[in-house]
Amino acid sequence: MLNASVAGGAATTTYGNRLFIYEVIGLRQTDGEPSDSSIRRSGSTFFKVPYSRMNQEMQRILRLGGKIVNIRPAEAVAGESAAPLQAAAEEPAAAPAPVTKKHSAEDVPVNIYRPNKPFVGKVISNEPLVKDGGIGVVQHITFDISEGDLRYIEGQSIGIIPDGTDDKGKPHKLRLYSIASTRHGDNVDDKTVSLCVRQLQYQNDAGETINGVCSTFLCGLKPGDDVKITGPVGKEMLLPADTDANVIMMGTGTGIAPFRAYLWRMFKDNERAVNTEYQFNGKAWLIFGIPTSANILYKEELEELQSKYPDNFRLTYAISREQKNTSGGRMYIQDRVAEHADEIWNLLKDEKTHVYICGLRGMEDGIDQAMATAAAKEDIVWSDYQRSLKKAGRWHVETY
Repeated sequence: MLNASVAGGAATTTYGNRLFIYEVIGLRQTDGEPSDSSIRRSGSTFFKVPYSRMNQEMQRILRLGGKIVNIRPAEAVAGESAAPLQAAAEEPAAAPAPVTKKHSAEDVPVNIYRPNKPFVGKVISNEPLVKDGGIGVVQHITFDISEGDLRYIEGQSIGIIPDGTDDKGKPHKLRLYSIASTRHGDNVDDKTVSLCVRQLQYQNDAGETINGVCSTFLCGLKPGDDVKITGPVGKEMLLPADTDANVIMMGTGTGIAPFRAYLWRMFKDNERAVNTEYQFNGKAWLIFGIPTSANILYKEELEELQSKYPDNFRLTYAISREQKNTSGGRMYIQDRVAEHADEIWNLLKDEKTHVYICGLRGMEDGIDQAMATAAAKEDIVWSDYQRSLKKAGRWHVETY
């Protein structure tokens, strides 16, 4: 469903000297030309660039008013003419990273409420998300924020200060949780904020079961209970403003929280009705890792969106205790990513593609390994390319 915009090619030269073709539109002039030089306003200009100079030449193109619309190996387009750029002063080399439009500072509310003066909201509902036979306790909790000035956007987090004191008699410290609702709230009335919370439980060295302080507090709340809320915080996981973007989401467990907010904003009818400035027409792909089918959070709503928008929303599960990977072991999210790594790699070469990773930190190494294998087929070093994606604001990670 998600179509790559760039075709890969095999290497024919040494790695550092391998040539790539930049397709550029809107180019004004080279640095040495007079300022009244004509601008090519239609068609494309092609530049042949060695890998070792990709970053500095990209910066020069941007300074000259050009926009890079395609990058591909030179050997894949042997019959196409390409013009060399004028030599530029040497700059540190890196993989290409198109500039992506970001939210302005005014668009992103931060720290409206601080720990020393939190907002006190009220619980509206606290609903279980794990079906019978599933593992653990996960709740969808909605708070009334209509009496305050708490505002947020998709991808941000809020802080929760649990009631009570610690073993030293001091108030508990706040914990941050990713917001699971859109900026308009689950009722699309700008009066609520929702969280997706798993109760933390573990055994200490003595074999005793220990319950997480804040998660247990939240999962045990009843409608009408007061809750101290801080924030919002966070700019790492914000959606791109581009409504034609490709958005690839990789999450485990409650890491689905920000992705629920994204998908509801993109596809829910009542959200689309109020978001006249944001009508998503791009491609969204959720790769979701969970232990059992009963642990697929928001399953019915996700599958309803997939059914309604089959050309725009793709849903892929990795169910570790029910599915097998290619080696016969458990199917974790990094295994599913490895299955689709070539497709994801091709998508990443489109400047409209953003990747979001949220959930357990343990999945990151496996995802990187899968992407490194795909990138190596074109003699690209994944760590360099990933660094360029992060710099361009197209690779977003929030793990714990």
